[in-house]
Amino acid sequence: MFDYKLLSALAAVVEQAGFERGAQVLGVSQSAISQRIKLLEARIGQPVLVRATPPAPTEIGRRLLNHVQQVRLLERDLQSQVPALDEEGMPERLRIALNADSLATWWAEAVSGFCAEQHLLLDLVVEDQAVSLKRMRAGEVAACICASERPVAGARSLLLGAMRYRALASPAFIARHFPGGVRADQLARTPALVFGPDDFLQHRYLASLGVDGGFEHHLCPSSEGFIRLTEAGLGWGLVPELQVRDQLQKGVLVELLPDKPIDVPLYWHHWRSGGQLLNLLTDHLAHACGQWLVPLD
Repeated sequence: MFDYKLLSALAAVVEQAGFERGAQVLGVSQSAISQRIKLLEARIGQPVLVRATPPAPTEIGRRLLNHVQQVRLLERDLQSQVPALDEEGMPERLRIALNADSLATWWAEAVSGFCAEQHLLLDLVVEDQAVSLKRMRAGEVAACICASERPVAGARSLLLGAMRYRALASPAFIARHFPGGVRADQLARTPALVFGPDDFLQHRYLASLGVDGGFEHHLCPSSEGFIRLTEAGLGWGLVPELQVRDQLQKGVLVELLPDKPIDVPLYWHHWRSGGQLLNLLTDHLAHACGQWLVPLD
């Protein structure tokens, strides 16, 4: 039999990125949560955590975290059927990984009504859409949004649609770097903006235009900051169409190649045994996301 106090300690340490904050969430001392982790490791005969900063789950630790995530959701289903079991009456908290651009554009409007109706709290982990699936693989989240169609073992994926990006720059930047008009081969020789080291969207975009090789770029790991830097003329960047409609209409930002957008598919991944709540959220997103995302050709 599992001792869920020990499993909860493991989940708290990983989700809160440390023993101290994990202990605060559980309402115990740091010494107590450390002892629970040690006891769990003694019972299964191997480490469940890599003691790093932040602590990371081992392979067996990831399997245990996957189990904890699914048990939490299944317990919610049981509590809805047997209300007396829900002694605290606290709302469910669902941990989800998603990309910053979704968070900055369509996500809040898409889920606000659902969260109110289901008495649901969200614990959001921001990752690039190319790598957020690793959070599910590590057992840290119950669901994620990413650009990969293939789910991890024990999960399902659903195509929500695609987020359309356009290559934009400020009028001053265009006048300075493209006085004779914008050509695709010039883009690699002008400063660009990239979200982070895991963001290869600009690389893919240039490759689609027949431009290979590296290019100058700033790194800006903030969706809102990315827009501000583009407006200020530090570089050109690929920006979600949803996020800059006002700037395009006012001429604050200008599209470099109007007939060359790039669409990034967004897949919703969730555990197969995630219970009714995840199934309801999945159905809700499947019906709602067409308001903001474009169909994938």
